[in-house]
Amino acid sequence: MKTQGKKYKAPLRRLSYQRTLTICLFLAIPMVLLILFTYLPFGDMLHYSTLKWNGFSEPEFIGLDNYKTLFSNPQYFSVFKTSIYYFIGSLIQIALALYLATILYYPLKCKNFFKGVLFFPYMLNGVAIGFVFLYFFKPDGALDSLLMLLGMPEESLPLWLGNPSLVNISLTFASVWRYMGQNMVMFVGAIQSINSEYFEAAQIDGASRWQQFRYIILPSIRYIISLNMILAIKGAISVYEIPFVMTKGSGGSMTFVIKTLQTAFTDKKIGLASAMGVVLLVIIMIITAIQKVLIEGKEEK
Repeated sequence: MKTQGKKYKAPLRRLSYQRTLTICLFLAIPMVLLILFTYLPFGDMLHYSTLKWNGFSEPEFIGLDNYKTLFSNPQYFSVFKTSIYYFIGSLIQIALALYLATILYYPLKCKNFFKGVLFFPYMLNGVAIGFVFLYFFKPDGALDSLLMLLGMPEESLPLWLGNPSLVNISLTFASVWRYMGQNMVMFVGAIQSINSEYFEAAQIDGASRWQQFRYIILPSIRYIISLNMILAIKGAISVYEIPFVMTKGSGGSMTFVIKTLQTAFTDKKIGLASAMGVVLLVIIMIITAIQKVLIEGKEEK
């Protein structure tokens, strides 16, 4: 019996060893790429944030002076007020996406076609979308032509990208148009995961579509809604492509990421820009931690 036990244990050990080796080999390449393109650049950014350097001269170690400048000079953190427009736009975007996802969940002709049409903007490159809306909002562009066709006089047409009170609203509209399809697909998937027996029972009891949405759909996907809210905050503080392509941050449309790149490559303050990058990363990590605490706390309850 002991001999038979040893015969069985040897192949099991060999199988366990081969499985461990296979897992390690499959993980090796992603780990190497993660270290090379994530952790090492982050370490370099931390190092640069302690230097006074323009990218060409000999760097000078100044410790935490870049962080002191960042937190004491209001011109760097004041650009975060632009994020308020994008956050409000994200709330509208989530509401529209939830509304459309609910409609597309129920029987509807060509609903897969509509899903594809609404999701298509998310597949486009952000730079391409920026150029599309640049021509859409420019004077005598598509929007102005449409408004004049509807009877609006030409002299009453506003400068959509030249008016400080309208520029961020226009940019936010482009951002909402791009990302609404992504939120909609997430909501559609979440709604489809709900047990269909709930809807059948609700229909038998005579519940309306609004009551089904309020008492079945909304409570069942509240975690997905919470996740999208957190992602909306992250996106609002790190928005870059569309405002950079369309306005270069002018007219009050400057965002924190654009300001960081301007500080690095226009003002030649590599150390200060690195400190701004570290601060932005810390803010996103704090938001992620809050998201984890809130979602896990709700799941435990």
